[in-house]
Amino acid sequence: MTQIQYLKGIGPAKAKLFDRLEINTVEDLLHYYPRTYQDRRLGVPPNLYNADDRVVFKGRVLRTQTIPARSVLIFKAFLQSEKGEEMECTWFKKRMYRGFRFDPFGTLKKDFTLNSEVWVIGKREHKNNFFDNKITVEEHYVANDALTQLHAGRLTPIYALTEGLTNKQFRQFVYEALQTSSLANEPEILPPSLLKKRGLLSAPQALRAVHFPGSLSELETARARLAYEEFLLLATAWGIKRTQTKVLSKDYSYEIKKNLLTPFRQQLGFEFTNSQKKVINEIFNDLTSPRPMNRLLQGDVGSGKTVVALCAMLLAVENDYQAALMAPTEILAEQHFLTFKKMLRGLPVKVAVLTSSTKAAAKKKILKELAEGTLQILIGTHAVIQDTVQFHNLRLAVIDEQHRFGVKQRSKLKEKTSKLDLLTMTATPIPRTLALAFYGDLDVSTLSELPPGRQPIQTETATSRLAYDRVRMEVEKGRQAYIVFPLIEESEKISAKAVTEEFEKLKKIFPQFKLAVLHGQMTPTEKESVMNDFAAHKTDILVATPVIEVGIDVKNATVMVIENAERFGLASLHQLRGRIGRGEHESYCILVPQHATSVAKERVDIICATRDGFKIGERDMQLRGPGEILGTRQSGEFEFKAGDIFQDRDILYRAIEDRDELLTQDPTLQKPEHFLFRQKLQELYQKNWHLIDLS
Repeated sequence: MTQIQYLKGIGPAKAKLFDRLEINTVEDLLHYYPRTYQDRRLGVPPNLYNADDRVVFKGRVLRTQTIPARSVLIFKAFLQSEKGEEMECTWFKKRMYRGFRFDPFGTLKKDFTLNSEVWVIGKREHKNNFFDNKITVEEHYVANDALTQLHAGRLTPIYALTEGLTNKQFRQFVYEALQTSSLANEPEILPPSLLKKRGLLSAPQALRAVHFPGSLSELETARARLAYEEFLLLATAWGIKRTQTKVLSKDYSYEIKKNLLTPFRQQLGFEFTNSQKKVINEIFNDLTSPRPMNRLLQGDVGSGKTVVALCAMLLAVENDYQAALMAPTEILAEQHFLTFKKMLRGLPVKVAVLTSSTKAAAKKKILKELAEGTLQILIGTHAVIQDTVQFHNLRLAVIDEQHRFGVKQRSKLKEKTSKLDLLTMTATPIPRTLALAFYGDLDVSTLSELPPGRQPIQTETATSRLAYDRVRMEVEKGRQAYIVFPLIEESEKISAKAVTEEFEKLKKIFPQFKLAVLHGQMTPTEKESVMNDFAAHKTDILVATPVIEVGIDVKNATVMVIENAERFGLASLHQLRGRIGRGEHESYCILVPQHATSVAKERVDIICATRDGFKIGERDMQLRGPGEILGTRQSGEFEFKAGDIFQDRDILYRAIEDRDELLTQDPTLQKPEHFLFRQKLQELYQKNWHLIDLS
């Protein structure tokens, strides 16, 4: 592979700028696809790529003038098109200091000589809703320059760049790579049968067209080809890994004894939903099978994932095995610990929580009991996978909010024992086909219904005053309320309300009620005390940070006020709302946004419009991208550059269908026509070591 610094015009200094974009080779450059495009063709009707006020104009220079002003210098060029239309083009330069010895418009004057032909791109000025024949110029290109064809008169690529690189430079580097690099004629990795079956462009054709498309249809054809390749590679990797997982066998077994499970169910105080019963059966079938379990449990907020996971952990404990639950944050780990303690009250099961905040003496005791086997269930954060943590007989691991962990962390947990049953959970439900695409080595279970008695929640936006009126009204009826803030203390950098500051104000607003505050910097004992008091209705209003997203089940709480709602993600808003509507009374979620951006406003609008976790999860992916939602961006796993799992869903389905056919015909990709495809998968394995083993 040719290092990027050796491409004409780059060199070692500029190569450092490319390194910021993770472009180290010429191949990386060619596979760094445009972020979007601008339609810079003349006379093209408005479309997706030229719908704003940007103007593309080509004309002959009639005259130019320089105008000095108090704080800026102004250069104007007057152009005339072939059709006789005139355009006044303007550039502005800030005055620097007296004694300025060079002409800031020297290059412009050189390019805009009398009768020369020039392309200009810029924003059109308008007055009283009418456009003037005036533009403020952003870019210009001399018409007879050979490289002008890259920047004007075409569908022009726009790249996401770093400071120090311009799109003009970048386009020229990509063009140079396409002209001189053998990678522009790189061998075709897709099997010929699939190219023919799907009518796809060759790899070199697709690369050229995605960077410099001749038309909108050519662009879409190229992008579809590259998206298909990405989807097929990942789907095939997961398919092979799934096969490899299925051939493993475990040297231990489970027996459903019910000496813990039966009393546990009897003291719960509620019946499992049909969906929970179905999923528990799926998990128990996995555990009692001769192969290790590798299952994803997805379910909406409040669907009862935690109690399902606890049933699985109790089955492990019944068989004298240990179980561990790993959560992404200390707050979540502590809340799971409190929930487990409450649910297991009276049962002979020892549970502990281990985080980086665990005191040295307590940690020493936990590690000793783990190693001896007297501690049966451990709940914790990343601290669980530290080398000092040794289990006596770990057989079941549960990972909550799995997208917050990379595969390397999950693999590290598996290293704690020779064989391990793994249950991962997510509250961001995604459609089954997408789940198979991203979690191809996992079996997928879905909790599709909420427990009976859940009340519909009215969700709306309001001012703080109106929201507090609703709180007052509900508390006077004997109900309880949550008021949530995004921060613990005021920050000069972030203008969001802080829970410690606001708690003091709220005590004055609600002097007749009992208020308590809850946040992540409190000790576990303090948190437990506050939550127990709220559950026992010793407190009317709980003022909190998002620590209450999970683990709190107070049926008498009917109001959730979320201040600075624009600062919360969709998943957090949905999780918080899930804390209410758990009893027989009508419930209200009131969002109080402050300075919402368009994306933040859209998040708030979505939450107000639906309670469907699948729809919310899908919109969250569209707004933030699947890499962030599914954990691939944080963990360095495979990301899509050309494909979009929503826009290109049909392509994804075709890729999965072709993957199944491919692996049926050639499970280990040994046929000669599959050699290059296998080689590419091997490269993925080397870069993302967790995917598959083709050695």
